[in-house]
Amino acid sequence: MNAIEVHNLSKSYGKVQALDNVSFSVERGELFGLIGPDGAGKTTLFRLLTTLISPDSGRAEVDGFDIVKNYHEIRSCVGYMPGRFSLYPDLSVEENLNFFAALFGVTVEDSYELIAPIYKQIEPFRTRRAGKLSGGMKQKLALSCALIHRPKVLFLDEPTTGVDAVSRSEFWDMLSTLKEHGLTILVSTPYMDEASRCDRIALCNEGRILSINTPKGIVSGFDRQLYGIKSKNMFALLERARRSEGVIDCYPFGEKHHLITNEVFDIEQFKIQFCDVKDLEIEPIEPTIEDVFIKLMKR
Repeated sequence: MNAIEVHNLSKSYGKVQALDNVSFSVERGELFGLIGPDGAGKTTLFRLLTTLISPDSGRAEVDGFDIVKNYHEIRSCVGYMPGRFSLYPDLSVEENLNFFAALFGVTVEDSYELIAPIYKQIEPFRTRRAGKLSGGMKQKLALSCALIHRPKVLFLDEPTTGVDAVSRSEFWDMLSTLKEHGLTILVSTPYMDEASRCDRIALCNEGRILSINTPKGIVSGFDRQLYGIKSKNMFALLERARRSEGVIDCYPFGEKHHLITNEVFDIEQFKIQFCDVKDLEIEPIEPTIEDVFIKLMKR
């Protein structure tokens, strides 16, 4: 039995369709990522699966329990870390942890082995008020509180948003360690570079799932030749490249533009056509998950 089963789940807020007929499953012990921008429906999905709201249609199960019929059982077996810091800012680190332990009828000592690799990093500041912690420390405290009752399934809604790059990397290292304990983890993020840290990912946009696969499987589905191009005048290059023969799409991507081509495209002919462009550079490149996402989004 899978840890999470979602079948044709839909949810709307007035005229806004937040989730549209979403289906997927998460295996036990899997680190599964929901990848997509703001407005993709990730938070709505998390709130449904943690029984904070009810679906308009469809059904879902978490650890074998129905999200509508068995919400009491689900709330006792899941850990949830929402995107916005939701602990008590006027309580200390230690007081927050003890409070959440008491809610579930456990003690900090009961789960200390599980949270120790995370909590030890903030334990020297255990008397500091939670509201006075840095972003990375708040993140670690929130994760410790979500784990204090040893949940079977952990939901993390954009846990690294607004956190510095070092703390982001440390956080994903912590998730890998938690996975070794057999914990099932469903994590959402708008950062495409974090997708590679997951076992499988679902690319999401506007309430729908565009594709589900392993990170490598997602990238291997990119079936066009991709080039990176740059010059002195990047804007003029972008507009002109989009009108070139054999070019399917061209879009800004960091320091270069990414050029998607079809079988008609001839790189040598392209160089001749753009011989008047100062400092033109063009070379074949490997696609990323973000390239796949852009391609799927424009279908």
